[in-house]
Amino acid sequence: MDVAMIGLGRMGANMARRLLRGGHRVVVWNRTFAKAEELAAEGAEPVRELAAVPAALPAPRVVWLMLPHGDTTQAAIDELVPLLASGDVLVDGGNGPFADDVARGGALDARGIRYLDAGTSGGVWGLEAGYCLMVGGDKSAYDDIVPLLATLAPPGHGYDYMGGHGAGHFVKMVHNGIEYGLMQAYAEGFELLESADWELDLATIADLWNQGSVVRSWLLELAADAFRKDPGLAHISGYVEDTGEGRWTVEQAIARGVPMPVIASSLFMRFRSRQQDTFSGKVLAALRNEFGGHAVQAGGGAPER
Repeated sequence: MDVAMIGLGRMGANMARRLLRGGHRVVVWNRTFAKAEELAAEGAEPVRELAAVPAALPAPRVVWLMLPHGDTTQAAIDELVPLLASGDVLVDGGNGPFADDVARGGALDARGIRYLDAGTSGGVWGLEAGYCLMVGGDKSAYDDIVPLLATLAPPGHGYDYMGGHGAGHFVKMVHNGIEYGLMQAYAEGFELLESADWELDLATIADLWNQGSVVRSWLLELAADAFRKDPGLAHISGYVEDTGEGRWTVEQAIARGVPMPVIASSLFMRFRSRQQDTFSGKVLAALRNEFGGHAVQAGGGAPER
């Protein structure tokens, strides 16, 4: 099947590779053309200009975007849409807010362009293991690109149709919110283990827990790998970024009245990881000192604003 992959970052480049290995014809574009040229050696067909992508594909065209959400994705869509025709398929496989897909899908429906929002999970391991694909939007477009989905996904039930516009990214948003909670639970557990009176081998414990334990998971396998590489994680900062999905999940929980204390707490802990000496911590220490005479540690002055 013919497809264009737009955006060749950590996910997009490996997705293009997996499609090539599956026998598909893949046209590739990236803002930095050198990345597209790298894939040419593996059988991809690079184009220098985004506007040249539609002409490189037979109708009905399938254009798959793997770009950062927001202005970058919207700018690419704005450039491509006038060059696409009725019946063409446009897929956004990045992590975008589902509300954007609802609005975008309706606008593209009016032009006859079939739009899909494809929540994509698999990370850097997806090239070999496959990607989990949660797809929303135009059902006829979904049916048409099943050969691509089947190649990208692992064998078995690795892809499915979630519903109308926005459903794919809504499911992926919740998926990532759950991921926040799982990772926070593992992080807290391993911190307690690291503080124990014994010199516990965290890599061994993580590997042991994956042998039939109820807490076994792929994330735990990755934890074992990380501890083997750097047992005390001395070379890693505790600063933890977030890319939006956790925030959107909590926002939706508030809007829909769904209690979500674990995921909300895990999101706030990411914010806490970026602060070295918080004012709230100072208040807590001061109050404990005032009411109970608990010792306080000397600080470094007022926090920066």
